[in-house]
Amino acid sequence: MKIYKTNEIKNIALLGSKGSGKTTLAESMIYECGVIKRRGTIAAGNTVSDYFPVEKEYGYSVFSTVFNAEFNGKKLNIIDCPGADDFVGNAYTALGVCDMGLILVDAQYGVEVGTQNIFRTTANLKKPIIFGINQMDSEKADYDNVLEQLRETFGPRVVQIQYPLESGPDFHSMIDVLLMKKYEWGPDGGVPTISDIPSDQLEKAQELNQILVEAAAENDESLMDKFFEEGSLTEDEMREGIRKGLVDRSIYPVVVLSAAKDMGVRRLMEFLGNVCPFVSDMPAPVTTTGVEVKPDANGPLSVFFFKTSVEPHIGEVSYFKVMSGTLKAGADLENATRGGKERLAQIFTVCGQIRTPIDELQAGDIGASVKLKDVRTGNTLDGKGCDYQFDFIKYPASKYIRAIRPVTESDAEKLSAILTRMHEEDPTWVIEQSKELKQTLVKGQGEFHLRTLKWRIENNDKLPIVFEEMRIPYRETITKAARADYRHKKQSGGSGQFGEVHLIVEPYTEGMPEPDGYKFGSQEFKLKVRDKQEIPLEWGGKLVVYDCTVGGSIDARFIPAIVKGLMDRMEQGPLTGSYARDVRVMIYDGKMHPVDSNEISFRLAGRNAFSEAFRNANPKILEPIYDVEVLTPGDTMGDVMSDLQGRRAIIMGMESENGIEKLNAKVPLKEMSSYSTSLSSITGGRSSFSMKFASYELVPGDVQEKLLKEYAESQTEE
Repeated sequence: MKIYKTNEIKNIALLGSKGSGKTTLAESMIYECGVIKRRGTIAAGNTVSDYFPVEKEYGYSVFSTVFNAEFNGKKLNIIDCPGADDFVGNAYTALGVCDMGLILVDAQYGVEVGTQNIFRTTANLKKPIIFGINQMDSEKADYDNVLEQLRETFGPRVVQIQYPLESGPDFHSMIDVLLMKKYEWGPDGGVPTISDIPSDQLEKAQELNQILVEAAAENDESLMDKFFEEGSLTEDEMREGIRKGLVDRSIYPVVVLSAAKDMGVRRLMEFLGNVCPFVSDMPAPVTTTGVEVKPDANGPLSVFFFKTSVEPHIGEVSYFKVMSGTLKAGADLENATRGGKERLAQIFTVCGQIRTPIDELQAGDIGASVKLKDVRTGNTLDGKGCDYQFDFIKYPASKYIRAIRPVTESDAEKLSAILTRMHEEDPTWVIEQSKELKQTLVKGQGEFHLRTLKWRIENNDKLPIVFEEMRIPYRETITKAARADYRHKKQSGGSGQFGEVHLIVEPYTEGMPEPDGYKFGSQEFKLKVRDKQEIPLEWGGKLVVYDCTVGGSIDARFIPAIVKGLMDRMEQGPLTGSYARDVRVMIYDGKMHPVDSNEISFRLAGRNAFSEAFRNANPKILEPIYDVEVLTPGDTMGDVMSDLQGRRAIIMGMESENGIEKLNAKVPLKEMSSYSTSLSSITGGRSSFSMKFASYELVPGDVQEKLLKEYAESQTEE
């Protein structure tokens, strides 16, 4: 197979909302290149992209698919990404290793929330984009409306490369204003008939060509000078200007096509090959130590692994990008991330599940290897004398959480191994063993995302599992000062146990003055601080302990034991067993026995005195509050807001963002459990949301009473 040089390689992420036709376009692209002889369809379940059993079961893309196509001497590595918001992690991965994005827009529905989310991601990563208006042959296709939406949403940088002569079922021709030609197809699409622009379209085409020339000239000073002198640019000069505009995101070209009928696909690939940036045109990636690494085939060898999948009849397939140097089959490399050596006995170019062995891949190219010994997603492998390490793919925060357990308890270890493997395949499946909640948590981007994980575990690994509600990580604290004392006394022959502790508790806040005295009823307590300990808590907040004992009432050697007793209760609060936080404790008195006092006695005395004082200090339960941002079309805004208010949300603000309504709210985590599913149902899947932790706040009184009752019942059952 041909070895492509770095300046012949282009890496493109195929993006778009669910249903925009990415998988169908991928099928037409590799058909046009002769990789397959017949195009498959999603309905028939025989496409090159969606080949996993779970994708065939659900009828939509779950994983990104890597494929390559040669067109006009250029190698196009394309990563087809799922459109559903639940699988957005694939887009982050693809854009991490690709040099630009092709965003498909459905000619029927125009700019959707998913389109804006994808655009925002490309903007954050500074990746060039092209818009492809697809499904131009659909019954409700409306090119003019979609183009207007693109301009309203993304501004004047949106520039037409092509426009259709008709939208809808009669779509079969277009005008290309870069080449100034008419393209026309027969009923089966494929190779177009190219002719001169009809006279009735010439004026419009010339006007759009002039706009395109100006947009191209703006990106190069020499081209701008020539444009002012001559009023035009050659075709090659326009391509160079557009390429530079793509790199700095000053131009968003728009093309039109019907992937299902293979109309416009060949011209799209020609445009990608001739105009889109090469690997070497893009800013060089940076290592974890800040070193820029240019894609030099003669440079030190470094390979970044961006994706792992377990494929039917093959096992583990590891996908990589050659960041620098030239990778040859059989190379021995050092794993810079995990340590250890790895031999890549075979390397392949990939087209879906079609893997073709190849002898070498040069810098900038994408390939795969199989059955590696100890390579994980995100690892960097280096050749001798190279110490590069990359970590440039950052994933979005999780939005949907469930506790997971096997139906049979003895399968817990097996499930743990499966979940670890699943996280390697999709890093947005986040696994957490929660000591606090005593649950294994699996976090994802939505209900579909986790349902897919469940299907794969039960069908591929034959392990029945159960999803349960995640317990909420409440916190306990106090709102006023209180005191208590406790005597622990136990006699069972020989030396016994004795310890007595008197203490005062109160709420802790940063910067509060040191304690000096308290009054409870008619009793006054004057304190003199001997020692102070500030204990930052792993779960947030502090425990601050003062030793205010006098006259040797408690020997200093027993104070650490008392603190351990206090921490026992901070780790399992008296109200609901949740973590406690932000408490200040003053140990002011106690008693010892010359023989029976020991550490365990004072630990138990401290624990029980603290529990009693805590309950007397008007304790409150705190719940986690999240900042939630919802993006939704205007016609669904009322329903979205009503639903949030029913979840105890506080609406913080609303605004329009490029034709989409943005709503910000603070919502208790408890109320977000099923929000992903609910939002999709309310808006027909046209909305998206993000959430991040904001703070802990007091729960309402009725909620606290319910929580106390539930905890008491659970303790009785135990």
